[in-house]
Amino acid sequence: MIKNTFKKEERLCSVKLIDALFHKGSSFVCYPYRIVFYSPSEDSGLILANSSTQVILSVSKRRFKRAVDRNLMKRRMKECYRLQKNDGLAPFLKEHQLPLLFTIQYVGKGLLLYDFLYSHMEKALLKLQNECSKLYLAKDN
Repeated sequence: MIKNTFKKEERLCSVKLIDALFHKGSSFVCYPYRIVFYSPSEDSGLILANSSTQVILSVSKRRFKRAVDRNLMKRRMKECYRLQKNDGLAPFLKEHQLPLLFTIQYVGKGLLLYDFLYSHMEKALLKLQNECSKLYLAKDN
């Protein structure tokens, strides 16, 4: 059984990797999330830590002035991601041995309920899986 954890190795902290993600990555919006993703290849020289997938969850300070609200949304997003990452995305990436860096940015206007965030996180992760297969796996065939 796979544990639904979200450990330090799964969080993207490397400045080099973050820079590569935002300069070379692709993005899409699946309301209330904007996802930027990038898969570093061996020739790029970028090496991921122990985990093959690393993620950043962020909420804009411009949209939520109060840190309490930002942190609430980040906690809700983190919980949604933690519970759903092993349903489709992680096995897909492991099967294709595809390292992936991505960020999930909250672009909603106000505080949204957990149930809404959960259902849309599922859609966003599914779309991320489809985009990865189009961009990174189509080349291999």
